Amino acid sequence: MNQIILIAHNVRSAHNVGSLLRTADGLGVDQVYLTGYTPYPKQKNDKRLPHLATRTDKQIAKTALGAEKTVSWQHSESVETAINSLRARGINIAALEQTPKSVKLADYNPPEKIAIIVGREVEGIEPEVLQLCDLILEIPMSGQKESFNVSIAAAIALYHCQNKG
Repeated sequence: MNQIILIAHNVRSAHNVGSLLRTADGLGVDQVYLTGYTPYPKQKNDKRLPHLATRTDKQIAKTALGAEKTVSWQHSESVETAINSLRARGINIAALEQTPKSVKLADYNPPEKIAIIVGREVEGIEPEVLQLCDLILEIPMSGQKESFNVSIAAAIALYHCQNKG
């Protein structure tokens, strides 16, 4: 059985975060890291102002439909810390992004341990984060739009890694 981890870095929308958590639950993702300014559900000893934590939690819950309580997740300000921690455990780090160096997802045979990073909804993953990754995966687009919504793209990549590895 593959070990699959999702890192959502600098994803602004709480609704996208809820959708990512729900997808992670449905696909049996082992762990979700919510890094940078990505919103995260309420947690014990939450350092945010109570009304902000509650509002964000409600927004996430609207699309997560309870997955925020069933999926193992953690918040980290630093994506680099999360990546280094995972790499130390022997986990390959793959970014989901369109670049000249990216590998088409359909051509990729994932290892047993992989972390997939998704990023900002419009601008994509920052170049400095891409440099920390072992490889970059791309979902080729057939229509006129240049990319999928971050939660849809994550679902496609996670499903591929779960079923091809």
